[in-house]
Amino acid sequence: MEIEFDFRKEKSGLFKSIYRPVAKLTLIYKNKSVPEIFYVDTGADITIIPRSIGEILAFDNPSPVEINDIKGLGEKSVPVVIRKVMMVLGDYKIKSQIGWALIEDVPLLLGREDFFKYFDVIFKRNKKVVFTN
Repeated sequence: MEIEFDFRKEKSGLFKSIYRPVAKLTLIYKNKSVPEIFYVDTGADITIIPRSIGEILAFDNPSPVEINDIKGLGEKSVPVVIRKVMMVLGDYKIKSQIGWALIEDVPLLLGREDFFKYFDVIFKRNKKVVFTN
């Protein structure tokens, strides 16, 4: 089975516009669900969501020992807490660990850990991202 998404055209600071790979997933935690558009980021170790999405899902407040700092491109670190959620892509439901950023200024990133082991992810010439099982 294949699930396809078109790349999304966005403004760019370096170029006039750029096409980025995205996918629509639904996050489920307890009795709450949130559908969102994620950037498909094969360079991200883990899926990341901003603070507000975790609050909508009603995640428990983290204890200080749960907080980890992660870094991406650059030197600035982001405090995150690992939470387990159900991620839904099409007809597939996958229990996955995600990083809940404790700041708002992070994009929704679909990372490799827990999720990509269930799919082959194919990028078709900056036009489509395809998940095959």
